[in-house]
Amino acid sequence: MQILDGKKTAKTILNTIKIDVAQRATTGKKVPHLAAILVGANGASQTYVNSKVRTCNEIGFNSTMIEYEEDISEMKLLDKIQELNEDLSVDGILVQLPLPAHISEKKVIEAIAVAKDVDGFHPENIGRMIMGEEEAFVPATPYGIMLLLEHNNITTKGKHAVVLGRSNIVGRPMSILLSNNSNPGNCTVTVCHSKTENLNEICSQADIIVAAIGQAEFLQPEMVKDGAVVIDVGITRIPDDSKKSGYRLVGDVDFDKVAPKCSFITPVPGGVGPMTIAALMKNTYKSCTEKD
Repeated sequence: MQILDGKKTAKTILNTIKIDVAQRATTGKKVPHLAAILVGANGASQTYVNSKVRTCNEIGFNSTMIEYEEDISEMKLLDKIQELNEDLSVDGILVQLPLPAHISEKKVIEAIAVAKDVDGFHPENIGRMIMGEEEAFVPATPYGIMLLLEHNNITTKGKHAVVLGRSNIVGRPMSILLSNNSNPGNCTVTVCHSKTENLNEICSQADIIVAAIGQAEFLQPEMVKDGAVVIDVGITRIPDDSKKSGYRLVGDVDFDKVAPKCSFITPVPGGVGPMTIAALMKNTYKSCTEKD
C-alpha cells in the first residue's frame, strides 16, 4: 500500500506555477489575479477561501477577498460578479459554495464570465469538458484528482473505475474525465449513488474507486478488491475526545480498514484537498496566460 500524497504533489505543481509567475513578473507580463467571494460566516467555507487566498499569495498571484453578510441580496451579489467580469485586472472569479437559501446558486454560477470561471462550474465549461476541448476550465476537485493520478503515474487505461456520488461538482465530471480518451483516462466507468443496487458487488469489481458520496467512512473493506486504487474526496468532522479540538477529520473511506487492501490510497486530510487548490491555481494561471 502506498499513500497518494496530495500535499506533496500539490506542492510540486504550485512550485512550478510560482516559478512561471516570477518569470512573467520579471518580464513585465501580467501576473494572475483571483477574486474570491464569501457569503456568510460558514466556518468550513471561510477556511477553504482563506486557504485559496493564502496559496495565491505564496505563489505570486494577486488576490482579492470579498466578504458579504449572509443576508446580502441576490441582486447585489450578481451586480458584484458583473463588476468583476468587466474588471480587466481579474483573471479568475470564484464564489464559495454553498450559498444561503435565498440566493440561486444556478444564477450565480451562470453569471460568472466563462473565461473567468476558474471553478469550472459554468454550463459552457461543463459542455466543453464533455467535448474534450482543451480550453475548458475543468471543475477543480475532479481536475485535481486527475493531476494526482498523472503525477503519480497511476495506470488508468482499460481499468474499471467506480465513482461513488453523482454531484455536478465532483461525481459527474469525474466520471467524464476518467472515461475520456486521454491519459489519465480511458477507463470504463460506473457511477453509483443512493439508488444503486448491489453496491458492494459493483465496488468490489473496481480497479479504481473515487468515493465522493458525502458519508463518513462509508467505504468498507468488503467493498474493495485487493490492489485497488482508492481516492477519498469526502471530509467530515466526527467527535473525538482524545483530540484537543474535540473532533477529528475522516473521509468517505474507512481508512484504517481499507488501506491494507489498496495499492494506492489518498489520506484525509492531505489527499484530494490540496490538489483541489492546486487545480484552481492552474485554471487561474491558464486564464491569465490565454490573454497573452
